[in-house]
Amino acid sequence: METDSSDVKPFSLLIKPSSADCNLRCRYCFYLDHSSLYPQTRRHRMSEETLQRMIETYMRTKQQYYTFGWQGGEPTLMGLDFFKKVTSLQSSLGSPGTVVANGFQTNGVLLDDHWAKHFADYKFLVGVSVDGPQKLHDRFRVDLGGRGTHAKVMKGIAALRRNNVEYNVLTLVSKSNVKNPEDVYNFLCANGINFHQYIECVEFDSKGQLCPFAITANEWGEFLCRIFDIWYKHDVYNVSVRLFDTILAQLVHGVSNTCASGTSCDQYFVVEYNGDVYPCDFNVTESLLLGNINSSAWEELQTSETYVKFAADKTRWNAACGVCPWLRFCNGDCPKNRIGRNPGSLSHLCQGWKMFYSHTISKFEALAEQIRLRDGL
Repeated sequence: METDSSDVKPFSLLIKPSSADCNLRCRYCFYLDHSSLYPQTRRHRMSEETLQRMIETYMRTKQQYYTFGWQGGEPTLMGLDFFKKVTSLQSSLGSPGTVVANGFQTNGVLLDDHWAKHFADYKFLVGVSVDGPQKLHDRFRVDLGGRGTHAKVMKGIAALRRNNVEYNVLTLVSKSNVKNPEDVYNFLCANGINFHQYIECVEFDSKGQLCPFAITANEWGEFLCRIFDIWYKHDVYNVSVRLFDTILAQLVHGVSNTCASGTSCDQYFVVEYNGDVYPCDFNVTESLLLGNINSSAWEELQTSETYVKFAADKTRWNAACGVCPWLRFCNGDCPKNRIGRNPGSLSHLCQGWKMFYSHTISKFEALAEQIRLRDGL
């Protein structure tokens, strides 16, 4: 593979430089078991050779901007020097005028002023996992010894704030906190956190049964409705909730800005520590291995039969979706939430989504009209 400047569709990278390795043992984590894909070693770290190959070939493709998302496992296990190498390579390999965006999703435990200064210097957008106040967060987000991590995470966020790092908080909605939406929302706002992402915890066991920590459709719908009510009453112009921003973007501009609500699953590639490439964070499985960046061109990966089929499965939804008034917002929901992971099945959360959209749509439409008038659209 010598060049990769061919006509590829725009895509971003979601990189797992330490694979599934993590310094926590969150009781709902779906990715920890993925370490079994690479049993030859217990410690997984991306080499400098693979790192350079990935950045170099990606930045030879034609993109409006180059988006690198660093996740895990836990990416801080790579050490700060690794990410200094990342930004050095991005600077040296990019042509003049190249726009690079780095996102960094972390549990926050190892963050300090050294990390935060580097993030600030290179304008990383940092996402930190916080499931609400300590009593809710520490039920599932524990370290290797089973101890809660909330205090360390909030200390890490303080370091980000001291160094003026742009950050948001990702809250996984599980059995731990699904009954306490106001407590979660108010805690985040009280701590000056004004950029929220609420992610549904939906996991099934090997028999197809819902895991004990996962939530039901009705729980999800009620949680979102209650979050919306408090946001709409107090914080429409003060707090960004990613789901709400997405709905408004769909109403105002007719486009979705999130993967789950899009019409196809071909927006990014997952790159594992050794260069293996997969189509989706929730589908890092042997059967969906697309290739390896050390031997495959991005165009080859993007046009592979496996990837094309995977992308198209998003719109192979249940017949009921075709006549549903909310299809324009959810597009059948993320395939990982479809019962049995069958593209033709309804989402496990379908009734919850219907509850939420029915409860909020008139207010979203009114807000969208205000935005159109404000922006002269």
